[in-house]
This record gives sequence, structure tokens and C-alpha cells, in this order.
Amino acid sequence: MTSSASAQPGRPPVADLATWQAARDELLVREKAHTREGDAIAAARRRLPMVEFDGSVKVTGPGGPVPFLELFQGRDELVVYKHMWYDGAPPQGQCEGCTTTAWHLKDSAYLNARGVSFAVVTPGAWDEVAEYVAFMGYTQPWYSIRGVEGPAGGPTGYLTSYLRDGERTFLTYSTTGRGCEPANPSLALLDMTPYGRGETWEDKPEGWPEGEHACWYWRTDAEGNSTWGETSRPTAQWTRPGATPVTTLGRHGTFH
Repeated sequence: MTSSASAQPGRPPVADLATWQAARDELLVREKAHTREGDAIAAARRRLPMVEFDGSVKVTGPGGPVPFLELFQGRDELVVYKHMWYDGAPPQGQCEGCTTTAWHLKDSAYLNARGVSFAVVTPGAWDEVAEYVAFMGYTQPWYSIRGVEGPAGGPTGYLTSYLRDGERTFLTYSTTGRGCEPANPSLALLDMTPYGRGETWEDKPEGWPEGEHACWYWRTDAEGNSTWGETSRPTAQWTRPGATPVTTLGRHGTFH
């Protein structure tokens, strides 16, 4: 039974364990249906046609220009995150949303065990990209796709899948926006909490905290306060050695 005497504004109602379990079981039916629909969508995704492209097109990595085919690292499947880039900007001025994705994909051991390679590509000039990768401590392969057109290059902010057959390379799938959320497990975990992501667009019970603008916690200042002001950085950067308070985002030049 719900105890109205112990009900607190802006919080879930208080109930005994049996009442909670009954409500939880009811929600589980919907969750299982959601999971099955996700499985059906994945099955449809596997049936999409694919587009062949020239895998010999050159991208630039730490060893200089290499064919895109090298990103497969000898495996037959490849997942790529296409990271946005601000030319000439220091680390604190680079894309916050792309940072959340790249930061959560720091290790691809389980992808590799399944026979899938992973890489990050960006249209930034390689000398700038190399400095950024070193500052962030990323160990995943990064490449510059500056000037590269077609499936090997293309728009940024996307997760993209590829397949190879010997020397032939194919684009099989691509998604952006909230389609990239599977790469960011923090969002899924927040969705399991009472207050969710704390964003204004979410459907909340009456009396719940109103929330803030989307992605409000993706940048913080040196004290850990969420802010998108010029003294902030993408949140993950504060874990990096040498990350200091800043006075500007440092963004200038061209955004890719």
C-alpha cells in the first residue's frame, strides 16, 4: 500500500515491497515488448542493402596516409564513429556530443573478439587531431578524413558500419542523433534512475524537478558545476592530466 503520510513532493510514492513488485512486473511486460521490437529492428537492419565504395581512398593516421581498407585491421567488419571537428580549437572547444561518444568507446576488446574493428575518424587536420588524441589519452585508432568524400568520409556525428570482402569495401549502416545513443551507456543508466537525464523534454510526473536543457551536464567548469560557459570543458576532459580552467572555448575557423 502507498503511504500518503510518507509521500514527498517530487519523489516516487512510497509503497511496500509487494506493491512495488506488482508495478515493476507490469512495466516489465512493456520492457520485454520493447526489447523484442529492438530485436526485430536489428533483424531488419541486417537485411539492408549495402553500397560498394573505393576502399583504397587515403585517410591520414599517425603513420601518414593509408587506405581506408587498413581501418579493418584484417577483420571483415568495422564500426566507425565520425567525430565533428572545430579547426584551430583547443581541446575545450571541440564537440561535446562527440566527446561523450568517443569517451565511452575507449576500448573495443569485445568488438574485436567478435571480429569487428573500431576506429574514430574526423575531418580535422591530422596535426591538430594527433594533439587532441594525446591530450584525451585515447588509445583507439583515429584518422583524419579531411577532403575525403563518399562513404569513407561524409557527414560527422555518425556511427557507421562497414563490411569488406577481400579488397572490396561496403557501407552497410549509418545513424546519427539519438541513433548514436547505444554507444553511450551512461544515457541508458540515467534512464533507469528516478530523475532520468534531468532534461526538460522528458515526460515527468507532476511535481518532478523541471530539468534543464538537453545535454546540460556534458560540459562542466573546474569545480564540476555543469555549465556551457566559456570557462567550461567537455566533462570527461577534467579527468585528463593537465586539464586547467580556461577563459575561452577557443573555437574559431571552420566547423566540420
